[in-house]
Amino acid sequence: MTTLLDPTSHPAPTGADAEAALAALVGADQLVPLIDGPRVRYANLDYAASAPSLQVVADQVSAILPLYSSVHRGAGYASQVCTAAYEAARSTVADFVGAREGDVVIFTRNTTDALNLLASAIPETPTSAVVYLDIEHHANLLPWQARDGRVVPARETLAQTVAALEVELARSPAALLAVTGASNVTGELLPLAELADLAHRYGARIAVDGAQLVPHRRVDIEAAGIDYLAFSGHKIYAPFGAGVLVGRRDWLDAAAPHLAGGGAVRSVSLEATVWTDAPARHEAGTPNVVGAVALAAACRAVRELPADAVERHEEALLRRLDEGLAAVGAVPLRLWAAETERIAVVTFVLPGFTAELVAQYLSAEHGIGVRDGKFCAHPLLTRFNATDGAVRASVGLGSRLADIDRLISALAQLRADGPAWTYERINGYLAPSPDPRELPSWLEPDDAGGPASPCVTG
Repeated sequence: MTTLLDPTSHPAPTGADAEAALAALVGADQLVPLIDGPRVRYANLDYAASAPSLQVVADQVSAILPLYSSVHRGAGYASQVCTAAYEAARSTVADFVGAREGDVVIFTRNTTDALNLLASAIPETPTSAVVYLDIEHHANLLPWQARDGRVVPARETLAQTVAALEVELARSPAALLAVTGASNVTGELLPLAELADLAHRYGARIAVDGAQLVPHRRVDIEAAGIDYLAFSGHKIYAPFGAGVLVGRRDWLDAAAPHLAGGGAVRSVSLEATVWTDAPARHEAGTPNVVGAVALAAACRAVRELPADAVERHEEALLRRLDEGLAAVGAVPLRLWAAETERIAVVTFVLPGFTAELVAQYLSAEHGIGVRDGKFCAHPLLTRFNATDGAVRASVGLGSRLADIDRLISALAQLRADGPAWTYERINGYLAPSPDPRELPSWLEPDDAGGPASPCVTG
């Protein structure tokens, strides 16, 4: 099994990362069938959608499962262990993102759930508006639309975009500025400390969608002045169904509970309910103990890497990806050209081929996993005139230069010769036809259903 950042699996970008080896990724050397019969190592270039589990995370989950039990109210030993693990996970996550003393850590299902929770917690006042950009993932756009938020179109340059946000914040008071930390389409980073200063200057708080940022960059919310940060375990090598909202306590203590149910209360009668404070106030029902413990384990593991190890690891991969895509005539989607720093997420269109066909071809004929569609960022794709979608390649800790080379070689072959297989629309989606690839033995054929791509239209 491949060791992360191990120069024997792919050369370290600067030769300085050999000491940064971490536990392997589960499935790092997974073989998948090609449409014409052979099996190849799966080239996972879809980290931006969901990252595989770190082995240390899977090991931590295996360790707690024999003791899995109820939390907070159980007297048994197993319950006490799970309660301790669950609450310790809060501290680990808080330390990982540099939370302030007094900040609250609330476990949610994912980033979308966390941002919807925050949306429900904004005090209802004449100045409770939310300002946001039109480049956001739906998770950081739809909750604000529902609150009649004030959208600011991104400008031609990043500096002009920041200036436009300032104009909007100065024009009329707002409670919150909500921005992405790193675009899930272009990979571009926003200047969070600068935006936090800007929001605070005009009496607003700032919330950051950190789903793409946190797996790729160190985040210190106290140092950056970030008031709220949301991110998901499944983006940071802990795909066990947990997300998190970290931030200032006052709004969350005063807000109506995210869900009404057990665990969120101090007392209940048939006439009235007295709710408890955050975080329990917003974690009604039996919490996802395993997910929280997994997320904390991932945070610990990533934190153990040298401060710039991930950036250096991705630098060579991103450079090879940019150069290779240019060589095969692919057109990358960028907002601000070379103006901003990026994480290793690149979305592109390949002239002459639909995004659906490119993605299906890469999977079926080359064993490469990418994402196609509109990436739950429809307004941004509309800005790019990519109304039929695009293709996204994204890398992570387990990615290798060989994965990038396979992608570029496959795209060059597609442009030169076209696909070798036939592809037809099945249940509304493009798919190989016929598709003789066998499903894993544990997946019943009737469970598989047809192909699905919810963010193409969703």
